[in-house]
Amino acid sequence: MIKKIFSLLMTLAVIAGCKKDPSGAVLPTNVYLSGNYPANLDQLNSVLATCYSNLRDPNLFGFNFLPKVLANCTHTANSAYNDNSGWHEMANTNLQVSNSYVQGAWAVLYAGIKNCNTTLQGADTYEKNYAPNPRPQGDVDAVNYVRGQAYFLRAYYYFQLENLFGQDNVPNPGAGDTLGVPIVTVKDTTIISTQRPRAGIKSVWALIESDLTKAAGLLHGKVWTGNEIGRVGEWAVKGLLGKAYVFTKDYTNAKTTLLDVISNSGRALMPYAKYRDAFIGITANEFNEESLFELNIDFNAQGNYGVYGNAPNSTSINGLIWSPWVLGNDGTEAASNPLGYGNEVIHDNNVLRYGYTLGGYNLVTNPNFNNSKPASALNPPKVMDPVYKQKALDARANKTVDPRIYVSMLQPWLDSAINVPSDGFFPVSKPAFFAGQFDKYGWSFRKYAPIFSNVNNVPGGQADGANLYLLRLADVYLLYAEACINSGEGPKGLEYLNKVKRRAYGYPVDQSSPVDYASLNATTSAANPLYPDPVLGNNPLYYERWAELFNEGHWWYDVCRWHLGKSEASYFVTALNADNPISFPDKTYAWPIPLAEINANSKIANQQNPGYQ
Repeated sequence: MIKKIFSLLMTLAVIAGCKKDPSGAVLPTNVYLSGNYPANLDQLNSVLATCYSNLRDPNLFGFNFLPKVLANCTHTANSAYNDNSGWHEMANTNLQVSNSYVQGAWAVLYAGIKNCNTTLQGADTYEKNYAPNPRPQGDVDAVNYVRGQAYFLRAYYYFQLENLFGQDNVPNPGAGDTLGVPIVTVKDTTIISTQRPRAGIKSVWALIESDLTKAAGLLHGKVWTGNEIGRVGEWAVKGLLGKAYVFTKDYTNAKTTLLDVISNSGRALMPYAKYRDAFIGITANEFNEESLFELNIDFNAQGNYGVYGNAPNSTSINGLIWSPWVLGNDGTEAASNPLGYGNEVIHDNNVLRYGYTLGGYNLVTNPNFNNSKPASALNPPKVMDPVYKQKALDARANKTVDPRIYVSMLQPWLDSAINVPSDGFFPVSKPAFFAGQFDKYGWSFRKYAPIFSNVNNVPGGQADGANLYLLRLADVYLLYAEACINSGEGPKGLEYLNKVKRRAYGYPVDQSSPVDYASLNATTSAANPLYPDPVLGNNPLYYERWAELFNEGHWWYDVCRWHLGKSEASYFVTALNADNPISFPDKTYAWPIPLAEINANSKIANQQNPGYQ
């Protein structure tokens, strides 16, 4: 059921009551006339809905951005797909100006900004021409809430743009490496007005912080409930503002703002039992006590490719790429089936980084095989070595492996997913292309993966069911820890790292525990003796941000702002769809300004990021 603000009217048409064109000309039917629309609060909110709708665009969280872009360039995923040059470039972290995913991200983020600017203009139009006089306080508040949401979303889109395309993270910047992205704060009405040069880095961040400060004031004290629970509120605004301060190294303001969220928002880290299942589409876990900004995804059994099909306003289809693999119908790994396209599995080195030390497994004859029945996924002729399986189960129970691995991933033979509803859950398998390879782990995605439905089934598939957390309290804790660490308050920062870790291991968040880090350079799970990580293995801040926020779309920004590109390339070494060994040229810290923008905008033509032609 479509039930949140994100699912309001997404397409605006000419509204009845617009003044007739005196010339008698036929008016366009895909735009509204800004001079006399919106004329009431419902219409104003319909304009605001477009600001949210960009979040689920196919080039953002509807499809491409998380599974094809960020999962590949961070090597969260290992992609068995070689027929797309843009995807290939992401895996190599070596982008070209013609990359389709770069172009898509740029276009959809600026479309979101355009919609926010239109909403802010619409609020002015309503107040000038249609607001009741005298105005009741409820009317004033309603318009302020619309403005607050629009300012937040405009800042959010600029935050993404600046971190992807701005020169903030260029290594060893020269005097000229100070360009951010073009700033647009009004609705363009002519081609000439779209020609804008890149603004300076400081100007872009000043706009982001200004918009968020305005939004925080306009939304102060507002609590959304019922069908409006997915709207942006004060604490989402302050959480993003604190994040902006950390990213710009303004640690004084970051600490004040983030501590306000921690102390006064009423939010808390959810218990591990809920946390473990908070990313797999269980409705009871949506908009929980930890969530600050969440994109609602309503599972639709008639989704038929989600944003590309019958349910464009209620679904995403990231799970089509992140689909788990299950044993084949004949019970073998060689015939294993993906519950979607099966393009990606977890890169093995992520399993090791979480501290998994058991190595690969062998298959042995199934002692419980029923000869009177055909071999099947539920009656496999061979199974995981029982001795190995018990060790793996013990590792889970005893938490000798970071428990967040089981939040993020599905382990072959120990976890399960639904293949066909009538058949129930099948054991998860290595992907068919790793079958028989002892040295391959082949774990599947769990976080944001469709484990309750096979997205290949039509009807009944191609629609995700898990909401996407775009900002949650654990991120705020880790950002606050970072701000403290970088401003002379190391012990306080360490405590907030430990709070996040304690939750993962099931200990009370605010009490010391056996798993606490003793120092800021303590050993982490990434110091796995099977394959030690020389960077994350002794850096709890880096490791906690990687482990806690795994596959949520944040790690790329951390890699870039901390200049971890080359060490990440050295750690992952190879990928199925990359030119091995993996490289990370310095230019990649700032994505290229897309070729289409260079060709369309004369004022940006000579402002390409360094390293691109």
